Amino acid sequence: MSKKTVVGACPHDCPDTCSILTTVEDGKAIAVRGNPDHPFTRGRLCVKVNNYQDRVYSEQRLLHPMRRVGPKGSGQFVRITWDEAMAEIAARFRTIIATDGPQAILPYSYLGTQGIINGLNVGDPLFNKLGASVSERTFCDSGSCTAYMMTIGHTPGVDPEAFVHSKYIILWACNTLSTNSHHWPFIEQAKKNGAKLVVIDPMRTRTARLADWHIPIRPGTDGALALAMMHIIIREGLADRSYIDAHTIGFDELAERVKDYTPEFAAAETGIPVYDIYRLTREYATTPPSVIRIGVAVERHAGGGQTVRSIACLPALIGAWRHVGGGLLQLPIWAFPVDWGKLMRPDLQPETMRVVNCWKLGPALLGDLPSGPPIRALFVYNANPMAMVSQQGKLEEGLAREDLFTVVSEHFITDTARYADILLPATTQLEQADIMFSWGHLYLSYNNPAIEPLGEAVPNTELFRRLARALGIDDPFFFRSDEEMIQQSMDWSNPVLEGITLEALKERGYMRLAVPPAGDWAPHRDGNFPTPTGKCEFKSTLAENGNFVVPLFRQGYGKDQVGGAVDPLPYYVKPNENPTTAPELAAKYPLNLISPKSHAFLNSNYGNLPAQTAQAGEEQAVILHPEDAAPRGITAGTAIRVFNDRGAFEASATLSSDVMRGVVVAPAGYWHGSNRKGPTVHALTPPAFADLGQAPTFSDSLVEVVQI
Repeated sequence: MSKKTVVGACPHDCPDTCSILTTVEDGKAIAVRGNPDHPFTRGRLCVKVNNYQDRVYSEQRLLHPMRRVGPKGSGQFVRITWDEAMAEIAARFRTIIATDGPQAILPYSYLGTQGIINGLNVGDPLFNKLGASVSERTFCDSGSCTAYMMTIGHTPGVDPEAFVHSKYIILWACNTLSTNSHHWPFIEQAKKNGAKLVVIDPMRTRTARLADWHIPIRPGTDGALALAMMHIIIREGLADRSYIDAHTIGFDELAERVKDYTPEFAAAETGIPVYDIYRLTREYATTPPSVIRIGVAVERHAGGGQTVRSIACLPALIGAWRHVGGGLLQLPIWAFPVDWGKLMRPDLQPETMRVVNCWKLGPALLGDLPSGPPIRALFVYNANPMAMVSQQGKLEEGLAREDLFTVVSEHFITDTARYADILLPATTQLEQADIMFSWGHLYLSYNNPAIEPLGEAVPNTELFRRLARALGIDDPFFFRSDEEMIQQSMDWSNPVLEGITLEALKERGYMRLAVPPAGDWAPHRDGNFPTPTGKCEFKSTLAENGNFVVPLFRQGYGKDQVGGAVDPLPYYVKPNENPTTAPELAAKYPLNLISPKSHAFLNSNYGNLPAQTAQAGEEQAVILHPEDAAPRGITAGTAIRVFNDRGAFEASATLSSDVMRGVVVAPAGYWHGSNRKGPTVHALTPPAFADLGQAPTFSDSLVEVVQI
């Protein structure tokens, strides 16, 4: 009997990127556990992955190429060989290119795995080479990143480990215990050291229950609060004028702008009492080091970009950046020198290209396109759009088209995979090598494969090597080994990788970037913001000049996306749908639906697996305030229908005063089969984009709830 332990890294779209130890006995993974040596993740795994071996060996696992034999959506397939699958895909692609042109092919991917070589961009070079339509990926943080870069640049911000030194912590739209749980011990240590923890969220989440102060806020109104905070800071003389004078631009214009954003205005918008707005602001401005951690939900409404613009101004306004543990934390990913150009190969794109946003896949499949031919082929990997995008009725209709050739690479027959013409088996993280950045800490990670691939599953890297070969491509770039791709994925000359080697990474599984220790690092004590001026830009020069660039890796293509000039100062954008901005709609649909991340699912990952569905609940639940439930005759456990003009889904009612009156909460991630009937919560989500970065507006959604 042979037994070994293999060090790897969690593959998921989560800020924690945990170091994982897999116990392998006679070639089989028998257990996974957290790596106790990792300074950030510290030996604990969350409920999503603490039994990851069960995902690998699940009876539902897709292990061989399959061809559809029943109607689309029926989930009826027969086994074929890889050679047959590749030959059919290549033949169909060639025919489509000959008759409709390469733009009739649309790749679709997201972060089903977050690995650098197997993740978001692994298929980009091949589809760029073909001249296929470009898949614009703006599901998450695209608006936030755009606003953040306009204000303080691509800085990693506060070291997450430095939170132990903070004295005033604001978690803004961030349910740390469910979505960033390994950051919690650092926050908890700060609390033990005397820090005050404030959570701003429409719901008293797991995290908010442990806070010193939970501030409920109406969805989509966070920008009004941030602007009112600036109003108070400036009016009451709480601003750090020496820091402002040395390290910011646009203060006078900002001061004039925020005069109209009074606490009274913000109270009317947010539902937060005026006194609490004053109290929050004064405490934040006078308790150094103060720090704000923003979650992805803060961008998910019409004014999400401007909200992040406003929040990003706050730390410089009070000089919070002077202190270790003071400032703002968004995405430490900016510290990792990933060579996105090598991953995406934008140089291979034709001069004229068509961009199709992933969020609007349904309408695109039905012919709502900016230009060019209809989509004749869809290639899906690392994604399950049927469970996660808006306009699900249109998406289902589009996927059911007999003239649409759909290929899906997957672990399971998901809601999307049921509509595939060809299914391809993908490896799990235990079966593939990869190198991992993190958007929640400062450790570069390596994932060593623990076991041989099950069945005929292959990594995404190998999938695209095989497809390139089948298409007759002879460029050696497309046939690089995984090792070569990993070597070329990073700029190893960057100073933050000093002392880090691939060999050491493989052995240890992780290494901290060569940045100062958390206890010594105040990254912008002396300014040095990575903006055009080197300063925090209250008045954005990028916006003023009309050439701000949406972060390229989130778009999935390499050409600069240049916007027109926008207001260079932050301002408030009201939600598209709430009782004050849309009173006629609110009369029909009076409740605001939000769809936060589930505690047990990672997007739609694990929505089919027993341990996680047992934790989350076997079927979709919707949380209502008792005072919203009572007049509708709804009690706990009542079967309910949630609907608006865009769609409907059925669920089970949960009553709790943890949610604000007028708000209903439906955690995302359930599959269609987990609902009582029909689609998922995102069938009700509006297709509209936010103000910056083509970000979706998940939280701008008015609905009604009735008994079934």
